[in-house]
Order: sequence, then structure tokens, then C-alpha cells
Amino acid sequence: MIPITVVDVRDAEDLVVEVLRSGAIAQGPMVKRFEDAFAHVAGTKHAIAVNNGTTALVASLQALDLAPGDEVITSPFTFVATLNAILEAGATVRFADIRRDDFAIDPDAAAAITDRTKVLMPVHLYGQTADMGKLAPLAAERELRIIEDSAQAVGASFEGRAAGSYGIGCFSLYATKNVTTAEGGVITTDDDVLADKLRVLRNQGMRARYQYEMAGHNYRMTDLHAAVGIPQLEKLDQLTAARQANAKRLSEGLAGTPGLEIPQVLPGREHVWHQYTVLVGPHAMLSRDELAASLTERGIGNGIYYPKIVFDYDCYRGHPLIPGADVNDFPVASAVAAQALSLPVHPHLTDGQLDKIIETVREVLGA
Repeated sequence: MIPITVVDVRDAEDLVVEVLRSGAIAQGPMVKRFEDAFAHVAGTKHAIAVNNGTTALVASLQALDLAPGDEVITSPFTFVATLNAILEAGATVRFADIRRDDFAIDPDAAAAITDRTKVLMPVHLYGQTADMGKLAPLAAERELRIIEDSAQAVGASFEGRAAGSYGIGCFSLYATKNVTTAEGGVITTDDDVLADKLRVLRNQGMRARYQYEMAGHNYRMTDLHAAVGIPQLEKLDQLTAARQANAKRLSEGLAGTPGLEIPQVLPGREHVWHQYTVLVGPHAMLSRDELAASLTERGIGNGIYYPKIVFDYDCYRGHPLIPGADVNDFPVASAVAAQALSLPVHPHLTDGQLDKIIETVREVLGA
């Protein structure tokens, strides 16, 4: 089986051993070292490490002191953590439909902002940013805070400006991400006051031991986790270049496959290819689900990210903080959810594996 992803963190062994031998394995100097390196990647003054990507979103929303009834606009086509974080923070969720070319919020749809909207939360999906050239001015015009769900976009950029640098950036370091600490997350910002608040918030509200300044939480990252991530940040350019080369090979090889829409790298955007996601259209020889099953049978790993609009589950129906949500209001997101299929693009693929992926997809789709 050619896996959809491969996790290789052997380069971190020396740093992990260093932490273990130090006897101090909780948040400490290794976390600070990781934060400094991550801030450099994101092009921001501050990077605040936390224990996972969902926490990054929750803490960022909490730090804005939203009031009951305040709204957050986000994408209906995303991992459930985006929605869960907004609900945990007690905000009301509004959705804007997406564009088919970048799988992110359509700036025209996002213009349906109400007087209660306080936050615009674009999701940079699969490794390419949303259209920040339109979304950032829209947020500024309407006096909205931007929280970028950059979980899949470490190293991505829009016209030279890094993901996570437009307001508050929230990154995931889960095991399958382009940079991983097994579990972990990062919040990026240029706002000194907000960064200070987030650091206190993640540490049970303490500025110093037993000096409480707010009701806080334990959102801390450990030095062990930070040690796993540091070597990946040091070679992020190399890892990203490998993903980009693999994506180029896939796109060249799959071009012209009947019924298959290959992903685009849009002008001015640096795509870091967390996932290589094709769309299996209605005129393809196989449906998306049939193609996925056929590829699995032939030893090609694949993934469906995501099979439904994020709120289209029983546990969210009638939720008071998701008023009026109706899948029929999001035709593009609904179509993409029915057609999206991700193929392996990770940096450890061999030329032979790439050839097999291309040949197998073309064969089963009748190319």
C-alpha cells in the first residue's frame, strides 16, 4: 500500500534525548526555541505554542472576549475542529460558501456580514491560502478581527505574505501535518498585548506561579513535543519543495483524465500541498467513493477530506449557536464534499510510487 501520508521524525532523536536527560520535560526552553523558529516561518513577532490546533482556535477566540450573540463567519467545508472551537468559545457560527478553485471562503459570499459579526475565520485548506487579497480588506472595512485557520498551511503564502500573518494565525501540529509535534498547535500574531494575554491564558491564567490574572486553562506544549518539531522547521523549505515537486508530477500525469479535475495553484499563492485533492466530477467513469474503493483495492492510499458539510451531522442539528444552517445554502461546498478525494503527495514518495498513482488513477477512470 502506498500510504496517504508518512511520518518520519527520526531527525528529532538527539533533541528528544536532550530533553529527557535534562529531567525537565514540561514547557521550557525547547518550547521557546520552537516558538522563535515558528515565528520566523510565519513572519510574525510572536508564536505561542499550545497543546493542539483546536486549542489554538479556542484560545484565540477566548482572547477576543466575544460577547453572547457575537458571530464568527467561517467555511462550511472544513474539519470539525473549526466549528467545535467556535462553539466552545460561545460564539454564534455563520457560514459563507466556498470557491471551487481554492476550496476556501468565497469573498463575495463572506460579504453577507451582519451587525453582530466580529470575526472572519477563513480556512486555508489543503495547503493553499484563501483569497486574503479580498478577505483582508473586507475584514478591515467591516472592522472584523481575522483568525486564520491555518491548520494545514504552515509555510503557505499569499502574494509573499505568510499564512498566519493577517491577524491571528492558528496552526495544527498533529501527526499528519507538514510539520508535526505528534500533538500540538501554534498561535501567531504581531499584537504584543494579545500575545501576552494568550501566554497567560495557556498557563492557567498565571503570569508567575500563583499570580493569577484571569480564568485560564492548561493549554501548554511540552518540551518533548517541541523537540520533535524543531528539526522539521529547520528543513521546512526542503520538505515543502518535495511536496511541490510531487504535486507537479501528479498534475502533469493526471491532466486530461476524463471526469477528473486536478487542483490549481492560483496566481500569487505559495501552495505547500498538505493534501493533493482532486475532484471526481459527475461525468467520470466512477463516482468519488467508487474511485476511492478501487484505488484502495489496488494499493493506493487515499482520503476523503471531508465527506460532508461540517454541520451536516445529527449532533449539530438545531444547535442554538448554528442558527438557520442549511446545506442547500452552500451549493459549492456541497458539491465539493461529494467529489473531493486526496491522493498521496507526501515528501517520501518515490518516482515509482508516483508513476503507480498516476497510472492507476488513469486506468480506472478509463484514460
